[in-house]
Order: sequence, then C-alpha cells, then structure tokens
Amino acid sequence: MTASTSYSFNEDAIASVRVKWLILKTAMEERLVYRGDFAFATLVRFLPIVTQIFLWNAIFAGNSDRVLNGYSYANMVAYYLLVMIARAFSSMPGLANGIALSVRDGSVRKYLIQPVDMLDYLFWHRIAHKFVYYVVAIGPFCLVFWLCRDYLPDWPEPMVTVAWICSLLMAFLTGFLIESLIGLISFWFLEVSSLIFIYMMMNYFLSGHMIPLEWISEWIPWVNYLPFKYLAYFPAAVLLGRIPPDTLVVELTIQASWIVILLVANRMAFHYGVRRYGAFGG
Repeated sequence: MTASTSYSFNEDAIASVRVKWLILKTAMEERLVYRGDFAFATLVRFLPIVTQIFLWNAIFAGNSDRVLNGYSYANMVAYYLLVMIARAFSSMPGLANGIALSVRDGSVRKYLIQPVDMLDYLFWHRIAHKFVYYVVAIGPFCLVFWLCRDYLPDWPEPMVTVAWICSLLMAFLTGFLIESLIGLISFWFLEVSSLIFIYMMMNYFLSGHMIPLEWISEWIPWVNYLPFKYLAYFPAAVLLGRIPPDTLVVELTIQASWIVILLVANRMAFHYGVRRYGAFGG
C-alpha cells in the first residue's frame, strides 16, 4: 500500500466517522424536540410491569412456595423484569413501518443518490433513539427493580455478567435486522402492515415475552432454534442462571450466527429491492 493510498483510506475512515456522528447527533436532537411526549410515552410503558406482577400473583394464588414448570412466583417476577430490559434493547417500534413508508412515498431515493447507506443510517438513528430512551427510563427501571429487590437473584459471576451484556447487545442487532428485513420486503409488497402484525404476534409468543420458553417448548420443540429466542428469553435466562455456564459460549455463537444470516439477508433484500425499484419506478 502506497503512502497516498494509505492517506486516502484514512480520510475516508474519518469522513465515515463524521457522518455517523452527525446522524447520531441529529437523531438525538430530533428525539429531544418533543421530549415531554417522549418521556411520557416511555413512562407509560412501565404500567404493564405492574399488571404482569399482579397477574402472576393471581396465577400462583399468592403461594410463594408453589412451582410451575420450574418457576416460583419470585422466579417469574425476576424473569419478567429481566425480559423488560431485554425488550428495551431488542424492540424496534416503527422501524419496519418507516422503511415501508419510505419505499411507498419515494423518499427512499435519497439513499440512492446520496453517499449514505440506508441500513447504516437507520442503525445509527436507532442507536440514538435507544440512547435517549435509556436516559429517560433509567430512573423508573431502578425504582421498579428496587421495589422488587426481594424477588431478584444474587448477582452472578463475572463471566455470566459479561455473557448477559453480550446477549443484550446482540439482541439489539437481532431485533434491528429482523424489523429492517420486514421493512425491505416493501420493495416487493408496498403494504407490509399484515406482515408486521404477524411478526409482532410471533415475537410476543416465541421470544419468551409472554411466558418463558420452557412452558411452550414441549408443544413447539423447534422454538429454541429460532432467532426470536434471543430477543427476550435468552438474556433473562442467562442472568437467572438457567443457561448452563458450559453452554453459554455455544448459545452466544448461535446468536451471533443469526445476526450474520440476517445481515446477509438484509443486504441481499436491499440490493435486489433497489434494482426492482429502479426498474419499475425509474
């Protein structure tokens, strides 16, 4: 590599970092324009936590010693609280609809005529959304966890903690790539609201958001091989010690493999979708 080539590469890298920072900064400013509405919507999302705790209390009939499918009442409360953290990372509200709308109204063209990759832009835009969400939600999360501290398990070993953090970060990537892939289908089907509804229902049930996967694995034995598992159940199960330490690396590798598969699927969908869009739309 010559000196001029190396210098050009460094310039391109610096320019790429600047573009990503600009996207991140602009997106955060957009979220903070209506910060009152954003904060209120964020706080309202904590109401289901209260209803779920009362619901499981009714299911267990107030008996703290009762065990259902390997879960006591305390286990269920801890599981649901940890699932809410995982969902805070993996949920991508409005992403698929936003991509579909961009294709439908033609605004997707800005990604074709400007030196900005669509998926890269949406990725950093979503990071900005999550960052603002965490800043607003950290207080309520701490309050809820403090009130339910008696139900939570002891803090695990460092290796398990690291695995949990990795599972949360990869849950974000998995959720982003699944929703963006659904949105990219709009290059072939302009109306994807039905697909989004189906995905939301499958996600709620097969990710462990509604109930732990142990409760349904006998009916649906292949549920543990789907990427939905890593959106909610897996991060919670890691911290609860329900994933044996000797299989943590294997499970994290499977999760990373799903990310690679979904990334390739996204790139292919965008590549062929743009070709179809250019052919029919001009």
